[in-house]
Amino acid sequence: MPIVNRIADFHDEIKAWRQDIHTHPELMFDVHRTAGVVADKLKSFGCDEVVTGIGRTGVVGVIRGKKGGGTRTIGLRADMDALPIEEATGLPYKSQNPGKMHACGHDGHTAMLLGAAKYLAETRNFDGTAVVIFQPAEEGGGGGREMVNDGMMDRFRIEEVYGMHNYPGFPIGDFAIRSGPMMAAADRIYIDIEGLGGHAARPHTSIDTILVGSAIITALQSIVSRNVDPLESAVVSITQFHAGTADNIIPQTAHLRGTARSLTPETRDLVERRVREVVEGTAKLYGAKATLTYKRDYPVTVNHERQTAFAAEVASQVVGKDRVDVTVPPVMGAEDFSFMLEARPGAFIFIGNGDSAGLHHPAYNFNDEVIPVGTSYWVKLVETALRG
Repeated sequence: MPIVNRIADFHDEIKAWRQDIHTHPELMFDVHRTAGVVADKLKSFGCDEVVTGIGRTGVVGVIRGKKGGGTRTIGLRADMDALPIEEATGLPYKSQNPGKMHACGHDGHTAMLLGAAKYLAETRNFDGTAVVIFQPAEEGGGGGREMVNDGMMDRFRIEEVYGMHNYPGFPIGDFAIRSGPMMAAADRIYIDIEGLGGHAARPHTSIDTILVGSAIITALQSIVSRNVDPLESAVVSITQFHAGTADNIIPQTAHLRGTARSLTPETRDLVERRVREVVEGTAKLYGAKATLTYKRDYPVTVNHERQTAFAAEVASQVVGKDRVDVTVPPVMGAEDFSFMLEARPGAFIFIGNGDSAGLHHPAYNFNDEVIPVGTSYWVKLVETALRG
């Protein structure tokens, strides 16, 4: 089954929604304009229910089929928030909010799910209920967790849940998915080092937190290379190092920040234990004190076997089986759709964004040619899952 003709007909309309959202990016839970636009459109489409304020600023729309009162309910999820990046695309519809940018394609995800909601509310060619979920704060705020904790799954009787994310470098019209771990767990590392400040010309009278921090960073790199099974995957990255106020002062304190990624509970436990041992042991070696705060954040995004096979089959209906990779390697990026997959069975799929800049890059832009493909996938998923 190729692209849905009716969706192709209002491609330009969905594109206009996407570009409007792109022009007005919002961060984390402060997606009030975007959520308002989404809610207004869902109401104008004739959704049976439109509920705002789920998970603080999330929006949920309910669309009931007309084919005989089926009781099955599935959820489709898109994310709404942008990133704290200064846009460098030069597009006519570039961000009007300084320091904020849709650099991960959530504008496209939202627009495609809105397009699917419009079509489904218009045709209702299914037996059961489709719940469209528009989530805030995917980029580090755990909006998916907040929506689940707000009782969304039980309130709307969602039995299965599906998500989708664009993927730069994959051809437009291609999908990729796998059963099991799809994206990594993401944990946050905070290291606070206490040394002994002093004059830079007399380092022997000080405990140099710059040296200690550097040694910790170097030692942490041994965890993946020497502690993690080579057949497993893990990442430890220190991304911030804050210390010092002048070129002739050895600073009393230093602060490191970073992330750890893993794909299995066993590796996650190992990495946390070794980070703690390395941080505390290295600091002690230099006569300093280091305090580690290790925060477990997003869990592994784990696709359920049956729902993964179903999602792949639906994607094949849209673009052909040869354009659906069902063995894509897992990626070490993280996704808070993982919280929804912990609450209900479902699957998360990648859709090609073509030859674009990478995610989280200031030159990135969601490719509007993806819209008919992604929107058709959502529609066919509902109509196939809830076939009368």
